[in-house]
This record gives sequence, structure tokens and C-alpha cells, in this order.
Amino acid sequence: MSQFIDEAVVTLESGKGGDGAASFHREKHVPRGGPDGADGGRGGDIILVADEHVRTLYDVRLNRFYKAKDGVGAATHKTGKNAQNVEVKVPVGTVVYDDEIDEPLIDMNVHGMQYVACRGGRGGMGNLHFTSSVRQAPTMAQHGAPGEVIRVRLELRLLADVGLVGLPNAGKSTLLSAVSAARPKIANYPFTTIEPNLGIVKAGDETFVMADLPGLIEGASEGKGLGHQFLRHAERTRVLVHVVDGFPIDESDPIDSYKTVETELALYSDQLKGRRKVTVMNKCDLAPPEDVEVMLGLFRDVGVEPMAVSAATGQGMQELVFRIATLLKESEKDQPVHVVTPVFRKQVDPNWDVKRMGPHTFEVTGERIERLVHMTKLEESESLRYLHRRLERIGVLNKLRDLGVMEGDTVRIAGWEFSYEDW
Repeated sequence: MSQFIDEAVVTLESGKGGDGAASFHREKHVPRGGPDGADGGRGGDIILVADEHVRTLYDVRLNRFYKAKDGVGAATHKTGKNAQNVEVKVPVGTVVYDDEIDEPLIDMNVHGMQYVACRGGRGGMGNLHFTSSVRQAPTMAQHGAPGEVIRVRLELRLLADVGLVGLPNAGKSTLLSAVSAARPKIANYPFTTIEPNLGIVKAGDETFVMADLPGLIEGASEGKGLGHQFLRHAERTRVLVHVVDGFPIDESDPIDSYKTVETELALYSDQLKGRRKVTVMNKCDLAPPEDVEVMLGLFRDVGVEPMAVSAATGQGMQELVFRIATLLKESEKDQPVHVVTPVFRKQVDPNWDVKRMGPHTFEVTGERIERLVHMTKLEESESLRYLHRRLERIGVLNKLRDLGVMEGDTVRIAGWEFSYEDW
């Protein structure tokens, strides 16, 4: 089935972790209270959620930036509050790309699937965590870890929810252009539409995808005209809108036209025969109201209750859109129940590197190292010594020495410049 790409580029930013507290127990009649600084709260995550009730990326495109709140800083005896996560609902089948490097991250292909696109920063540790046998009264505490920022491209290859069926020149393309932003080719000759045209239709808070399918002729179920190609398109939709020209220029019988299309749908498959359907009598602007009522009566005589519309003037379009939206909701109970998959998380890259940038300048890169620096309270000497020990254990300082770093050389990490000293 032909598809088109519904696309949205959005920026996602998770929350920063709350700062840890550096405090000491103070209480009457307790002369030697120890450190009791608690941890900060965790920043909120940005989570993408695949939802089968979301049809398009229309709403996501309206909000190009999503940001979670920061975690709350700790207080004495009290851990900071975690920030609430932000969930962004996307249609099932959305592929997520890192837009800056054009790399696919994940395919959201199952209802309920969750992907943590931006992890909230963890809360900074309070001074209670830094006590040891040789450091019984630490004054240091950590900043909360920074959040993450990523620009993602969400790409959905749309299969239409709704298919417009009918004979050539029934007005399907005009109807599609009347209810959506689609601009299909429209002309007064048969088979103007040779490929499906798709548009996004909004009905209140709901959106759905409508396809203007190639015109159907007698014998299509046997492959005549566009035949099976057309019917395959129709078979993939959940609701059909049968568009009938109520007042054709060639004076053909609209009832016969209706029966021709219905017969071909039934001959092709039982599924199409039983598909939820709206019958639309189009071009009602071309006849006086009394003639429209006569034609509606003729349809009722054969057991059909069509909606009288004019795609050219917009008559009946709003009522039609909401009728389709209702049928789509009813069709959801026909869908299979999916099992919710586990939450997928983007992993922190543990790799780091050290490069000589000049005779006396070095740069350390890597998400793990940069996060460590961001969480360090660099204005405190005890925190700086702790950072030095961590870099020594990780191996960063040994790499600097291998590259020939000297006392006083500049080392850049995460936008900060440090003067190298061997403690």
C-alpha cells in the first residue's frame, strides 16, 4: 500500500537533578551531631509512548519543545522530591531518529511501548554519603546531574484510517481537499487520481488519516481498471466513505453507480463487504433542495441512508467528519489486544577520551566524565579533591600523564578549564 511520511522534529529536554544538602545534625543535648545532608530529587524523564489511539503526529508538531521539571533540592533530614516525568504520545509505527546525526534510535511499533528519550538527572548526594573512617565530618555535597537535551525526528509512514471509494469523478478528491490540507489533483475527467492521496483530518481533539483512492469501475474485483491495486488500498482502511455523485452530468443513475461499487467491494472480499461505512451523496449544490430530497428517497428505497453533502461548497462536511470519527472509535474494539512491552532506555555512553589541543592545553570528552564535573561543586576545595580522586580511579589522569601533561597546563572538561596539579 502506498504510504506518505507524517513527520515532526521536536526538541526534548529532561530535568536536572536536585542538589544534595551539606548539613549537620543540630539538636539540644546532642553535642556531637554528625552530617545529615540528604540527597536531591531526580529530574523528570521525557518518555515517548506508542499509543494506538493517536493517529498522527499533528499534536506533536504543534508543540516543538518538551521539557521536564527539575528535581527538588534536599533539605535537612529530607530528601528532595523527584520531578514528574513527561510522556509524549506518538502513533504506533513511529520511528525515532536523532535528528542531528540522522541515526535511528528506536521503532515504536507496539501499542504501550515506552522509550526514555531523555533521562532526568539523578539527584546530587548529600554530605551524609561522603562519611568514612577518615572523613567523619565532610562538608561537601553534589549538584544534581544535568538533564539531557536531544532533537529528534519522529517519522510515521501513514496507512490511512479512512478510504474514500466510488466511481471516477464522484468528487472524492474535492471532498478530501475540503476536510484536510491535502491538495490532490482535481480535474473533470476519469482517473484523475491514479495513486492514493492522503490528508490529515481533525475532528475536535481527534485526528485521523483519510485517503482519496483511485476510482473504481465495474469488473475491478477481476482486475479491470486499477482493479486489485485499488481494492488492496481499501482493504487496509478501517472505515470506508462511499462517495456517490448525486447529480452526474452524464445523467447516469446514482443508484446504479452505488450498486456497482458495492458489488465490486463484496466480490473482492467479505471483509470489505462488512467494513464500517458511510455513504455520501455528493454534489448536492447542483440541484434544488426538492430534487435532493427525491434522490435521498430513492436511496432509502434500496435500504441506504446517505448523507447529503457538497464538497465544493462545504455543505455537510463537519457532520461527515464527526460521523467518521465516531465510526473509527467504534472500530477500535475490533482491534487485537496488545501486550505492553518493557520500557526502553537510552544507555549512557561510558566511553571517554583525552586529546592534546595545543602545547599546554588538553581536552577530556565523554558523557560520563562531563556529568561527573557538572555534579561537582567546583567552588569547594573538598569537592575538587573528591573529583580529582574520581578522575584518578577512572584513569583520566593517567591518560593525561601519558600525553605529557605538566603542572599548570590547562585541562578542559564540560566547558570548564582546570589548571592541572598532581595532588
